[in-house]
Amino acid sequence: MAAPAACTRFSDNYDIKEELGKGAFSIVKRCVQKSTGLEFAAKIINTKKLTSRDFQKLEREARICRKLQHPNIVRLHDSIQEENYHYLVFDLVTGGELFEDIVAREFYSEADASHCIQQILESVNHCHQNGVVHRDLKPENLLLASKAKGAAVKLADFGLAIEVSGDQLAWFGFAGTPGYLSPEVLKKEPYGKSVDIWACGVILYILLVGYPPFWDEDQHRLYSQIKAGAYDYPSPEWDTVTPDAKNLINQMLTVNPHKRITASEALKHPWICQRERVASVVHRQETVDCLKKFNARRKLKVAILTTMLATRNFSSVNVKNAANEGKSMITKKGEGSQVKESTDSSTTIEDDDVREDKKGGVDRSSTVIAKDPEAPPSPTSAPPEAPQRLHNLVAATVTKAAQRPGADLLQSVQARRQEIIKITEQLIEAINNGDFDAYTKICDPHLTAFEPEALGNLVEGMDFHKFYFENVLGKNCKAINTTILNPHVHLLGEDAACIAYVRLTQYIDKQGHAHTHQSEETRVWHKRDNKWQNVHFHRSTATNISGASPFFFNPK
Repeated sequence: MAAPAACTRFSDNYDIKEELGKGAFSIVKRCVQKSTGLEFAAKIINTKKLTSRDFQKLEREARICRKLQHPNIVRLHDSIQEENYHYLVFDLVTGGELFEDIVAREFYSEADASHCIQQILESVNHCHQNGVVHRDLKPENLLLASKAKGAAVKLADFGLAIEVSGDQLAWFGFAGTPGYLSPEVLKKEPYGKSVDIWACGVILYILLVGYPPFWDEDQHRLYSQIKAGAYDYPSPEWDTVTPDAKNLINQMLTVNPHKRITASEALKHPWICQRERVASVVHRQETVDCLKKFNARRKLKVAILTTMLATRNFSSVNVKNAANEGKSMITKKGEGSQVKESTDSSTTIEDDDVREDKKGGVDRSSTVIAKDPEAPPSPTSAPPEAPQRLHNLVAATVTKAAQRPGADLLQSVQARRQEIIKITEQLIEAINNGDFDAYTKICDPHLTAFEPEALGNLVEGMDFHKFYFENVLGKNCKAINTTILNPHVHLLGEDAACIAYVRLTQYIDKQGHAHTHQSEETRVWHKRDNKWQNVHFHRSTATNISGASPFFFNPK
């Protein structure tokens, strides 16, 4: 594309279209270039909320993106500064996340994983050749150019990227995402381009089996694993992976950064450049199944944190600070401030955000928190094998009730948990009865939801759900019954809670046939004016069902 026009107003060059996404300080919209008719994605940043340090980061990101032009990198085409807004015009990528695409494929093999990591390495190699270290390689930043089969993988989000000179090693700050951080960063040693290769090793490991090489509920122990390079290849899932694939992972996950393979060397590895001869072409169904759970945990974490940021006024969560630090979760106890954070591996960290940015922060698509890697551990997320406890991915919160005597505390906690279960049952009853008025009284008008029908998008508002009340519920069946199994309530202060449960929905269709469907659902509740309202829900795909409504049934 030609160099940006000299014009100083965005509207002179582009027509704004629909919204694609939203952050604390920015909104992403589709736009059309007037002179060519080409479509792009415009990230519109409200600069009134940014500090001078934020502007420096914004300029750094734009500068880095401008010099990176590669088919496997989301390209920045234009950067326009106006009085109160800064516009960054990027490629419009429509294929969604790579990891989400993989689980939707009918066939996925080791050779496919090789092709994926090759494209990622091509993008990383281009960055390194241009003196850029990404520092935040993870699944959320690996997108597909389009929905077309074989679409190119695109590396995105250079918000944490830095510029280096040659093979320079220096301490650039504690930045990245816990599960993908390299040993040298955790040890606070000088680092450079090799941190990206370590992250690629973690990603490749996940691509092959669907779960990460380093995992622990305790972040302190997680970091200890990473610093020691303590990972393995457990049976039976790794028994079918070729030795060449493991060899490449070993060279990427080498603790000593000086001995770690480089991007250019990795691209010459037989498992990459000779995949037709070396990599297995057997379908890996177990990997796809594990990856579905891995994706669900990531999506749920972002959804709940996004909801909490949107509500802004949870009594025990300092949401103002959360917005300033890019959606971090910070809790209070008593008069003093006690920081508790999620230790989930999808949480992005940048230490200088807290030290230097007290009034604002350039938001990203994922959570940003600050934490000393050697700090005492905090309560963390559920293990991979326990999807029914996904709600534990939300940061543990200290409530005011914790200061009451033991018996009173237990009684209070149990009472509030029962209250959440009861209000959840009332909401489901409204759904079963097709009572939209009752449903709206229980739900926040800006209710957000992640569900299969939304095709991976975060849906906001009631119109999406109203359609089902008016056109499906009560019209295609004789009776509906719902059973909630294994409800787990996680209290988030006095005025917020999260409930996760398995939902069985039974109904009799008009032909008199009985059906039962099962789904997993998580709902976030917020208490306003002494009244509970559902502000967000996340639903897994229902089993044995096609084209289900958000309410788990679609009688045919």
